[in-house]
Amino acid sequence: MDVIYADDERAVRRCWPVFSQLRPHLDEEAFAERWRTQSAEGYRIVYSEEDGEVCVVAGFRIMHTMISGRILYLDDLVADESARGRGLGSRMLTELKAIATDEGCAEFHLDTGHQRHAAHRTYLRNGFRIDAHHVSMSLS
Repeated sequence: MDVIYADDERAVRRCWPVFSQLRPHLDEEAFAERWRTQSAEGYRIVYSEEDGEVCVVAGFRIMHTMISGRILYLDDLVADESARGRGLGSRMLTELKAIATDEGCAEFHLDTGHQRHAAHRTYLRNGFRIDAHHVSMSLS
């Protein structure tokens, strides 16, 4: 799988149709604005194509935590719904593991919605384990 870095807004917007399947609460403009804000904080998007079309996307950050040291944190991973079930998510995870290793990360982390059972199977099949519960609070 060839992984391409979306390093400008044009490339990021090419990823929007696939990202929108994971983040339907956003529209394309809000997505681009969040990318601009998050990329200033180290967020990166990578994607792969089939037949010239984006088929799988991932958004991640390299960060440091007290508990684990330097980690790759995966914010977003989604394969186009027309291409699901063909291992694209697993192949992207393999590529992200290589990026994490190249970047000197000790671990690879992500959060996943409790209802995303197919995603959980993919993560567990790819060597992840369920270590914690993520809790949050709305402040607005």
